[in-house]
This record gives sequence, structure tokens and C-alpha cells, in this order.
Amino acid sequence: MSQGVQVVGVYVRDHDEALAFYVDKLGFKVHTDVRNGDYRWLTVQHPEQPLFQLGLFVPGPPVLDAATAEDISAIVAKGAMPPLVLAVDDCRAAYEKLRAGGVEFTQEPIERFGNIDAGFRDPSGNGWKMIQTGTQS
Repeated sequence: MSQGVQVVGVYVRDHDEALAFYVDKLGFKVHTDVRNGDYRWLTVQHPEQPLFQLGLFVPGPPVLDAATAEDISAIVAKGAMPPLVLAVDDCRAAYEKLRAGGVEFTQEPIERFGNIDAGFRDPSGNGWKMIQTGTQS
């Protein structure tokens, strides 16, 4: 077996909009940004995870035909894709910092199952859960 998963992709409606959100608001760093004609391979990394990349992909050719790309874009916009999870040391502090930076939350921090979590969506509709694990009441 190889060394593990290197890139996980999410569909976004616009590369530049997604790049601004993930870099400017969430603090990710650009790993790869290359083009081949109209196709763009764009990945970002969390600064504390140098071996993992989040691919920001616009649905379309050469991977998807136009009709399928349109369907996927609509599903993503509805927030119907499984959420991504961002681990944080202090959910309430991260919530305040990100909210002050313009991130729109769908759920304020709440304690449940021994964790604290909050929810937000990126500009394309992808859902995120921000989780602080192992809290004590």
C-alpha cells in the first residue's frame, strides 16, 4: 500500500472565489495552482498538515460533461454534500475569529457528546463542521 491519501477534492463554483475563502478566511496555503487550457488543478493545505491537500475543483470537462457538471453544482449549492471536518483546539475562539473574518456560520458552537462543534459553509455550499474534541463540562 502507498503512504496514504494525499488529495481530497471538493467541488467549487469558482476557483478564485474558493481560493479567497480558503486562503484569506480559513488560513490555508496554496500548494498547487496549474492550468492546462481551461482545466485548473488547484490545491490548498492547512499550514499544520503539509502532507494533505484539499483540491478545489470546478465541475466540468475533462472529467464531467456539461449536464453532469450542472447537476453536481446544484447539489453542492444546496449543501447536500457530506461535510468536511476541521479540527480546532478551541472551537469558541475559532468561531469568533472566523466570524469576525467574514465566515458565515450555519451553527454556533454547541457542546455535545463530549465535544464542541460549529458549522459553516464555503461560498459554493460545501458544509464544514469545526470540532474541538475531548471537552469537559
